[in-house]
Amino acid sequence: MNEESFAELQRIGDGDEQAFRRVFEYYSPRLNQFAYSIVKTKEAAAEIVNDVFIKIWKQREKAPSISNIRVYLYVAVKNNALNYLSSKAHRQITEPFNDIDIELSRDQSPDEKMISAELLAKITSAVESLPPRCKMIFKLVREDGLRYRDVAEILNLTINTVDAQMVIAVKRISEKVQAHFTAFPQKPVKK
Repeated sequence: MNEESFAELQRIGDGDEQAFRRVFEYYSPRLNQFAYSIVKTKEAAAEIVNDVFIKIWKQREKAPSISNIRVYLYVAVKNNALNYLSSKAHRQITEPFNDIDIELSRDQSPDEKMISAELLAKITSAVESLPPRCKMIFKLVREDGLRYRDVAEILNLTINTVDAQMVIAVKRISEKVQAHFTAFPQKPVKK
């Protein structure tokens, strides 16, 4: 939706409700998942995402000035989620960022259908066993398709930190999954 995003933002700026709905429907599922990984409740995550979109609609005349809608939305959701946690902490309920957990998307692509259920389970287990920040970065890059630069901007990290966390994630996942392949019997090589 990158090239289309600019046109959609222009339409939103002109008050086009259909353009707004298309942007909302395109981005809200991943944003809900991202917000959930921070606040740990689906209701709060949905409310946070809705609040971000309500603010965009209320200030729609500013929409065309957004240079990268995807980064803008992720940063806005992250900031609102952190504000939610901060206000929650003030009410003596603290558990903000300790157990970040993003669920793997269950939409199956043709590639995923070819992977055995056992291997998929090992991959899922390997991803879930990553340290929280490492897991969040891995999922933003691999599942949401964000670039390292965008993830760095969203999480207030350096690109080098994102890169280092991705190296750690890939190494740990490959180590856990590699055992799956060594368990298969080798075909004898005919000479």
